[in-house]
Amino acid sequence: MSAVRQPRIDLGSLTPSDAIRIVDRRVDALFEPLRGNAALDATAKVISGLGDRGLVWAVATAWRARRPGARRARAVRALTVAGVASSTVNAALKAVIGRPRPDRSDLRLGDNIVPLREPRTSSFPSGHTLAAFCAATTLAERDDPAGNALLFTAAALVGASRIHLRAHHASDVAGGAVIGTVLGLIGRAFVRT
Repeated sequence: MSAVRQPRIDLGSLTPSDAIRIVDRRVDALFEPLRGNAALDATAKVISGLGDRGLVWAVATAWRARRPGARRARAVRALTVAGVASSTVNAALKAVIGRPRPDRSDLRLGDNIVPLREPRTSSFPSGHTLAAFCAATTLAERDDPAGNALLFTAAALVGASRIHLRAHHASDVAGGAVIGTVLGLIGRAFVRT
């Protein structure tokens, strides 16, 4: 199997938006061989669906709040802060930026019964990813590295699922992860009070 040669790029004439488009195309090309596999496509749909409206983060909060006391109250505050911050910032950025979604006209996913909610908002940032990283960061606890790893793995999988399903460009997901993490770090100050 021979490697596909990428065209040479004149870095001196590259604008930031050109660089972002190139990265988006290359990341999309990495996902392309995975698309059409019914099991992978169904998994991406399920993961994306769990990220819809914060379902996975409500479950994570219930897990963090399984014991009564200060930890339970902190987990509930964390979910509230993450939900309000991520939805407010996401809606504002989408309204201002208005980036078109990736072209899905040639997207071929394997046959499966898992439904996929069609996105109706603009593309940047990925709201699923922003909410995922905001919640993971806000819910993270200093004395639980294994639990934190699970939270951030779930957040990364949500982001990857959005690229796999071509609901977002890779740069939308990266932007959502960075913005969500920053919001989560800010939100932690409100959770500790």
